[in-house]
Amino acid sequence: MPSSVVAMNDDQFFDFCQANRELRIERTAEGDILIMSPAGWRSGRRNAIITMRLGIWAERDGKGVVVDSSTGFRLPNGATRSPDAAWILKSRLERFSIAEQEKFLPLCPDFVIEIKSPTDSVADLKNKLQEYVENGARLGWLLNPEVRQLLIYRPGRAVEVVHHAEAVSAEPELPGFALNLKEIWDPEI
Repeated sequence: MPSSVVAMNDDQFFDFCQANRELRIERTAEGDILIMSPAGWRSGRRNAIITMRLGIWAERDGKGVVVDSSTGFRLPNGATRSPDAAWILKSRLERFSIAEQEKFLPLCPDFVIEIKSPTDSVADLKNKLQEYVENGARLGWLLNPEVRQLLIYRPGRAVEVVHHAEAVSAEPELPGFALNLKEIWDPEI
């Protein structure tokens, strides 16, 4: 639930997040602070799978890097968001110094994945994916394991809704990357 406590600039917000490392915190474009609850086991397992699969592909591909859900991005609209997994072209990262890389980068990832957990609102996640695309993401996936639904977001296109898919390809934006959705719908122990 959003609540604005005090207006913070980007450095103050970063410091606030660092002082509250036990919390997962985001900030909307309007400055509202959002505190997310920790993931349950199944949600955490799903997040680990997508980050691992995307990371293995990115290592082979070599053109970009992958980050997990603990990474914040300062979007062009002023929001600070943390997708469940994200991929960014290396060429976009080269302009940032090591000191800048220690904070929330002022950019939107090229590709983002969000997975709905039982405590998430589908409407909020849809808005978040739309926000990513409006701020520069070339591709976004919203996975909803509860109903085995995948929503695919691309700039300038209607959202594609896929039900009960066993796999999804990130072509043409991420050549060669595909995700086995069966292991997301039913993560193994």
